[in-house]
Amino acid sequence: MDDNDTTAVAIIGSGNIGTDLMIKILRQARHLRMGAFVGIDPGSDGLARAARLGVPTVSDGIDGLLAHPDFGTIGIVFDATSAGAHAHHEEKLRPHGVRLIDLTPAALGPFVVPAVNLDQHLDAPNLNMVTCGGQATIPMVHAVARAAPVEYAEIVASIASRSAGPGTRANIDEFTETTSNAIVRVGGARRGKAIIVLNPAEPPLIMRDTVYCLVAADADRDAIADSVARMAAEVAGYVPGYRLKQAVQFDTFEGRMPQEPQAPTAGRLKVSIFLEVEGAGHYLPSYAGNLDIMTSAALATAERIAAGRALAA
Repeated sequence: MDDNDTTAVAIIGSGNIGTDLMIKILRQARHLRMGAFVGIDPGSDGLARAARLGVPTVSDGIDGLLAHPDFGTIGIVFDATSAGAHAHHEEKLRPHGVRLIDLTPAALGPFVVPAVNLDQHLDAPNLNMVTCGGQATIPMVHAVARAAPVEYAEIVASIASRSAGPGTRANIDEFTETTSNAIVRVGGARRGKAIIVLNPAEPPLIMRDTVYCLVAADADRDAIADSVARMAAEVAGYVPGYRLKQAVQFDTFEGRMPQEPQAPTAGRLKVSIFLEVEGAGHYLPSYAGNLDIMTSAALATAERIAAGRALAA
């Protein structure tokens, strides 16, 4: 496939996430090609690796990208920096008409989880990839919701402390708020809550996620379990390390939901789903599934956008 059949992309952020995404594009992408890899630290490992791989590099951030002689060929820009930096990048890039795929929790554009709602937002100028916990768990909330209305959903994302870099740690508040909102807006729950746990265990453990959903007591358990299994297979289509740890669990729940003044007279059904996400090991360690699922989801999103452009052309 030559350059005329692919979309040139730039990645802003030369840290772990940006570097892993670059390697995924170089190894796996069918409709994308690397146009620029952008950082702010000329001595970063990511920029050095990009140069060795023959990828054009920029070491002075967004301004350097805008001044790059090939900027006009860039069709999609990935932002793998921070929520605060993304607002600045979006403002700078908006007049140029490039598509943005945001891997930070900035949430300036619509939340996108490829297995759930990508088709609804293929034309959006700025797509937000929610969070690692959101990418892992929202498909499960949605899977339950399409089988039975979800009154409340709570997710717990446990990641290796060593896979949480400065950007992740700086964005903890944004993580919980963004993920909680997306559980409702994308997952389909009436109410949602997100919790992140940084696990200091050594050797590091892979990403593990728990999803709890409350549904009506008479919900169809077989339909829920089947929907969850089908969704897990769909996510694994672009995140190979994504899997259910065990069968879906069902328990009677008689208590009160958060923010509920009193417990209902009738019980509810608690649906418990246990997941793990193992990274592909392209650049990041295999235990860093929390980072791998973000880059895999971003790549899947960009590939769909670029494929649509190729068909339109």
